[in-house]
Amino acid sequence: MSQDMTEQYREVNRRNPFIAHNGIEVVRVERDRAVLRLTIREESRNVYGLVHGGAIYALADNACGCAASTDGRSYVTQGSNISYLRNQASGQVTAEATIRHRGRSTVLVEVSVTGEDDKLLAVGSFTFFCVDGAVMKAKGGRLPGET
Repeated sequence: MSQDMTEQYREVNRRNPFIAHNGIEVVRVERDRAVLRLTIREESRNVYGLVHGGAIYALADNACGCAASTDGRSYVTQGSNISYLRNQASGQVTAEATIRHRGRSTVLVEVSVTGEDDKLLAVGSFTFFCVDGAVMKAKGGRLPGET
């Protein structure tokens, strides 16, 4: 598996209807690290006109999931904690996820979500459980890097 996996993950996420529906895109993926971006649209906003916390959470969860799976295995979210610090109404929001611990069956990932002018919007930690390809392969899908 190459160090820069950005194109592989872009292709995988093109087939992910949740990612497409929410306006999330892969910016960069490399071993143990992923950066994803959300372009705020009308449907990304809450009743106050700011990006919805659920949209920020979805972005963070997907970035962390990408980082976790850079070892070639498949993972599902086991638990998470996110703290919202500020918000914004338009533009783009970026999540940068980094592996902090990789065990045999679980991975701990930390994430920082920033908005315009690199202002910190949220921070979080996500724990993922390895399903070792069982979920994707059972559905006839391919893992990142498989041909």
